[in-house]
Amino acid sequence: MGTVTTQDIQPLDIAENPIIIAGPCSAETEQQTLETAKALSAMGVTIFRAGIWKPRTMPGGFEGVGDIGLEWLQRVKRETGMLIATEVATVEHINAALAAGIDILWIGARTTANPFAMQDIADALHGHDAVTILVKNPVNPDLDLWIGAIQRILNAGVSRVGAVHRGFSAAGEHLYRNDPQWHIPFDLRRLESHMTILCDPSHIGGKRDLVYPLAQQALDMGFDGLMIESHCDPDHALSDSAQQITPEDLKSVLDRLIIRSGVPVEDELALLRQQIDDCDHELLAVLARRMSVSREIGQYKKTHNLRVVQPHRYQDVLKNRLAEGERLSLDPAFVKLVMQAIHEESVRQQIGF
Repeated sequence: MGTVTTQDIQPLDIAENPIIIAGPCSAETEQQTLETAKALSAMGVTIFRAGIWKPRTMPGGFEGVGDIGLEWLQRVKRETGMLIATEVATVEHINAALAAGIDILWIGARTTANPFAMQDIADALHGHDAVTILVKNPVNPDLDLWIGAIQRILNAGVSRVGAVHRGFSAAGEHLYRNDPQWHIPFDLRRLESHMTILCDPSHIGGKRDLVYPLAQQALDMGFDGLMIESHCDPDHALSDSAQQITPEDLKSVLDRLIIRSGVPVEDELALLRQQIDDCDHELLAVLARRMSVSREIGQYKKTHNLRVVQPHRYQDVLKNRLAEGERLSLDPAFVKLVMQAIHEESVRQQIGF
């Protein structure tokens, strides 16, 4: 089959603006699935999402209910009229979901990152153009890998394809569970302006109280819609409990959202400012990790009766950082000022012990 370009993507056949996809991280029981779906349907949500196969980082966790969950999703569709969506990661998942009449399949970040798995999925989707496929960004910030995964689906003859931005994994302490790095979906938008791109604030934030501000930020940036995790009893959810919100809280979020028109999503200054914001988030996370280590050092010094301030160590550090800053084309006076401020705060943190 010849290569198909992303110009062949068809807009998702969904009337809502913005598109809202909501439902629990996992379908855990039939009662929980139906209760959540009916509450969401009553408030006007028309697309229900729930995972039934859950790829977990470590073995032994809740890995989903499996194929029985497809029957629960079919019941949701019969009783509410909602479209139904679930995650697929293998050929077996694809075949089972298609046989069950699932309307929307999404491909998770781990799967998107694996070209072999993506090709297997694309082959399994060949000839099934009635289904809609959403491709989440890969775990790591690699735009080419994201586009490549989308391209494989298109090459299989599937034209209703969208993207979902759920952030990128990052080591250490961060404000967000997954680093948004907004410039990457912006680059995707710039390259594929006709593509439907949704944002998943639940996975980016990792906390309930971050869902609303991230959702508003995404809409302000021109995303076409949101995928939000909502559970009838999130405190007792079997997966991702911290980031799920009740249907009532989701209604509050949606009611508060401001839908703006004519947002210049490709404005160069806006993109550059967003990159500054991303850098600042990374900088603050690094500083938080550094101060955490400083507190450990303070504890060590206290335990071993050592002085907090050791001038020779500081002078060695400053000399090395000035040299490194010079290699990075940073002004020495600026580097010295920053390091002095960091040292003073580090001393303050150590004295706390």
